[in-house]
Amino acid sequence: MARQPSSLRLDEPPAAPQRIDYAALLNEEQLQAVEAADGPVLVIAGAGSGKTRTLTFRVARLLERGVPPEGILLLTFTNKAAREMTRRVVELAGGVADVRLILGGTFHHAAHVLLRQHAGALGYSDRFTVLDREDARDLMVTCLAERKLQSDKRFPRPDVVLELVSLATNLQQPLSQVLVERRPQLLPLTPEILATATRYRQRKAQLHLMDFDDLLLNLKRLLTERADVRDALTARFQHLLVDEYQDTNRLQGDVVDLLAGARRNLTVVGDDCQAIYGFRGADFSNIIDFPQRYPDCARFTLTRNYRSTPGILALANASIAHNTRQFPKALVAERPPGARPTRVSTLDAAEQAVHVARRIIDLREQGLSLDAMAVLYRAHSHSLELQLELARRGIAFRVRSGVRFFEQRHVKDVLAHLRLVNNPADELAFKRVVRAVPGVGATTAEHLWTSLRALREGLPLAEGLIRKEVQEHLSRRSRPAFERFARLMARLSAPERLRAPGALIEDVLDGGYAERLALESSPEDGAGDDLRQLAEFARRFEDLPRFLSEISLVAEFAAEEALGATPSDGVLTLSTVHQAKGLEWSAVFVLWLVDGRFPLSQAARSEEEEEEERRLFYVAATRARDTLSLVHPLSVLPREGERILLRPSRFLEELPGGEEAPYDRVVLATVAPEPPRPPVGPRGPGTPGAEEG
Repeated sequence: MARQPSSLRLDEPPAAPQRIDYAALLNEEQLQAVEAADGPVLVIAGAGSGKTRTLTFRVARLLERGVPPEGILLLTFTNKAAREMTRRVVELAGGVADVRLILGGTFHHAAHVLLRQHAGALGYSDRFTVLDREDARDLMVTCLAERKLQSDKRFPRPDVVLELVSLATNLQQPLSQVLVERRPQLLPLTPEILATATRYRQRKAQLHLMDFDDLLLNLKRLLTERADVRDALTARFQHLLVDEYQDTNRLQGDVVDLLAGARRNLTVVGDDCQAIYGFRGADFSNIIDFPQRYPDCARFTLTRNYRSTPGILALANASIAHNTRQFPKALVAERPPGARPTRVSTLDAAEQAVHVARRIIDLREQGLSLDAMAVLYRAHSHSLELQLELARRGIAFRVRSGVRFFEQRHVKDVLAHLRLVNNPADELAFKRVVRAVPGVGATTAEHLWTSLRALREGLPLAEGLIRKEVQEHLSRRSRPAFERFARLMARLSAPERLRAPGALIEDVLDGGYAERLALESSPEDGAGDDLRQLAEFARRFEDLPRFLSEISLVAEFAAEEALGATPSDGVLTLSTVHQAKGLEWSAVFVLWLVDGRFPLSQAARSEEEEEEERRLFYVAATRARDTLSLVHPLSVLPREGERILLRPSRFLEELPGGEEAPYDRVVLATVAPEPPRPPVGPRGPGTPGAEEG
């Protein structure tokens, strides 16, 4: 809600002539935000409502009213966004002031610039070095080595310790509290982790080094510990503007409030309904409690959406209305009506993938490029079946949410166990799995393999692993872990297990790999979910060779795509919703809309977490311009002969039903049989003219 019109215009300095026709270039909501008076300003910018345009025009208006460019600080989340805003400001107000003097960029960039001028006040050399991620990891490796932990594979990897230290810094919490709340499985190692983190901080200070998090932390220290520096900076920056404010963490929020100072000319722009990065440390209270921290703030809401059709927005509005902690608003479409969203029920995940692939082909035949389509999902593992189906049909796709599912390290690790069981002569698979045994490096792995190959022909792998001439290459420290590995391989090689590839994957997890994951990745990485989904997928195959053969199809397709040119009809995007924020496509499919998958069961344990998951669903829906398809399987594949029914996502079930439903219902209890597919050969899927079903 805006202030009264009489206070909408900047009152210091007095009215200045306008060179830009703001009223002609902005809608009424945007214009009110651009012309807001001095003081704290909160702009709640709904999806597709012209947030960047509004922020850019406000900067131009400030320059036009006589605010010097060096007196403006513009904080964004990417340098690309800052460059784009600066380019637009130059186009609008380049004749008014030298826009290059504006300090604009990411929080880290701005902190770096300011610390170069004031680092001495904290005892740093003004020539301090900024560590990139690789440098920071190398320093952490050194700290681990100093504590003689570098070869103990029970200890978390350096990347994991760095992640924990970073999270503690950005959350402004003690590292011990982060361990309790976010990584309880590491609590037995708390003393070692805390000591290593302390040594890491000491080494940085001794060597005049700062990592990315230190840039913000030390800027906050400057502003809190050195009143003279704080006064100088708050006097310099007459106006502070922050983009994507809903994504700021506690540390960034503190820095913003300190820089606003007594003048309090702070404009923050964001959308509380798109606050979806709590797992990374983003603090929702920064935006939702802004009016409590700045009771006299002017608040403006941008609701006119230029992206999506009315039907898509009706569905998004109906969903997000169920959140209680928000700034209420309803997006209004500026576009004419189009196709209604569809809610599609399929029998299982396999038919979900078939349906989506068919619809993509239909849209392509209607003239829509693959570049204009995207498939979104809550977790990377949810794209498993679809990646296989797309590969079978030769539909080119890119995975925005990371590497292709079967190219992920943890997936390749587990599959290497299965490859070795299927083919004990697979040297690459053997060396990959055995190097995971604590104390076994590349040289030992080579000796072990040579000894195994020297044994008599036909000796089972599990039996060879326990032979004296093989184990003599092991150190005393590595023997217990190697014997556990040998027992695992004996279990995996049992004839009855070869007919149950899903059970084999579970055996690998139970045989020690799950413990390794707990040390090497965070729950937010989804590695455990990936492998559980892989096991579920594998259950549909009657034996191990058939399962591995199916997996190889995706690898072959990926290799062909890597060698080939970009298809003329574009490339389909697959992405998690988190990675898709800020993007848009003509046609969007959202997969796996069942409780436990979207929302994720572990991410919706409280009302606060459930509301963030609902915001994630809202973000997914508002990525679509023209068509939106919400897809959910009704069951998962049989276990011991019985299907398991799935509950549709609460985000679907809570939408209005009957004639008021904001979608058309499509129920596919089964998918019609398809004509036989041609064999995959050198010119199989991915080759122009290949059969697509």
